[in-house]
Amino acid sequence: MFYGQTNVPVEFSLRAGQAYQDVFNDIELDVLFTGPDGEQWRVPAFWSGEADFRVRFAAPKPGRYTWRSICTNPDDPGLHDQSGEIQITNYNGANALYRRGGLRVARTKRYLEHADGTPFFWLGDTWWMGLCKRLTWPGDFQTLTADRVAKGFTVVQIVAGLYPDMPPFDERGANEAGFPWEKDYARINPGYFDMADLRISWLVRSGLLPCIVGAWGYHLPWLGVEKMKKHWRNLVARYGAYPVVWCLAGEWDMPYYLSTDPQDDKKSQTKAWHDIAAYVKGIDGFGRLRSVHEGSRARGLLDKGLIHFEMLQTGHSDRTSVPNTIQRVTECYSSSPRGPFLNSEVCYEGIGEACRQQVQRFMFWSCLLSGAGGHTYGANGIWQFNTREKPFGPSPHGMAWGNTPWEDAYQLPGSRQLGLGKQLLERYDWWRFEPHPEWVDPHWTEENYFQPYAAGIPGEVCIIYLPGFSWGPLLAKGLNPKASYRAFLFNPTNGEELALGKVAPNADGEWAVLEEGRGPGRRILPLNQDWLVVIQRE
Repeated sequence: MFYGQTNVPVEFSLRAGQAYQDVFNDIELDVLFTGPDGEQWRVPAFWSGEADFRVRFAAPKPGRYTWRSICTNPDDPGLHDQSGEIQITNYNGANALYRRGGLRVARTKRYLEHADGTPFFWLGDTWWMGLCKRLTWPGDFQTLTADRVAKGFTVVQIVAGLYPDMPPFDERGANEAGFPWEKDYARINPGYFDMADLRISWLVRSGLLPCIVGAWGYHLPWLGVEKMKKHWRNLVARYGAYPVVWCLAGEWDMPYYLSTDPQDDKKSQTKAWHDIAAYVKGIDGFGRLRSVHEGSRARGLLDKGLIHFEMLQTGHSDRTSVPNTIQRVTECYSSSPRGPFLNSEVCYEGIGEACRQQVQRFMFWSCLLSGAGGHTYGANGIWQFNTREKPFGPSPHGMAWGNTPWEDAYQLPGSRQLGLGKQLLERYDWWRFEPHPEWVDPHWTEENYFQPYAAGIPGEVCIIYLPGFSWGPLLAKGLNPKASYRAFLFNPTNGEELALGKVAPNADGEWAVLEEGRGPGRRILPLNQDWLVVIQRE
């Protein structure tokens, strides 16, 4: 009999009862769990070395669960038709990922929520190479985790060993136990994933949801489809019992930088990732949310039910990335059928000695006020984990993206300022917000993306983002002329607020936020920077 708590992984092992030439490749092991109401979960087990397999299970409700093992070799007495029981009680801790359960798509299909219906605010950070040894365990990893928790982040995007911007088996991708696969791809390296377990479980214990990226897309031609499926089977078996989300691949259909036939690689990768997406869907007994990080657009995967939400990637060219960003966001918002989406990679802070904190604020506010269901931040120096002693160095194309050490990059001001933005939105039912550019005049257009953005809940709250300083006039619209409102300015750089007092809309529901002119008595902005205007019903 094993014991556990709801939503917390319970782990046990089984050992092969006969010898195999290559146990990892010769057999597969699943365990069928049956709950107190008869509901069943078929969960893959993972090879943990020698003749041992382990299985992890998380129960959604208290009660008595039974389990039975199913091996592809039914004659193995140690692995096939073993059985037992698990007694589950309610989780009694404070961790929201366990208390509220994993994620699902909300009924409106605009955002993600916990299993108990609590809306989940996705504020992600980008740690693509966070499982490598350049981010030391436990010291560096726990330092960065604590900083992100303190700033209000809720998600970490992290790659499971098959990294971007390096060829296979590049020493920069190793952790303390080596690489995730043997160098001939004969089998996985369980030691690598044992070290990864420490990091993934620490994120969850700290309240950060891991978004586990299986591989960068261009690793697929090197492994082949069948080995990539084995890679994903190992990931689902190891981490599916945790409250995680899956990202099938980073830049899913982008060929390797030095590909000799990029068009053919792109075509074959596109087809193969559809196949792998269906495979992951079929083996994941917990039904964790799936997505894919954009190379090309992945709407077809969403339409086929192979992913649950879209992860956009819209560029790293400072303000020149703005048009593509807003076009992609507004396109996703208006697409049918609906599906949640978020910008999962845009303008890492400091990349190209640009994309500084004001660009971070612009991307956060313009995306969220245009209908995105979350947002992911990134800092150049963190995604690849430059160290002070040794920067990551050049990518395969020959150029390095930047040498800022992660110890400096994690203290860049943009990460704290996006956390302040999240705090402001969480005062309201942010999940009910809809974009309403017509609520402010002037507002952004395709001719000028740097005019104000507006969103909110009709009759309740309106938030207007002013990307840059304005002498006015600025008119809020769409207010209820019979309602009473108050307004304040919010400084997105430090969270300070300046009361604007009572709002009295005219008969058309309009109110002058800023007034034209520069003389005394006119309402103007106090500083030359970006601001937010919040108008809330009393």
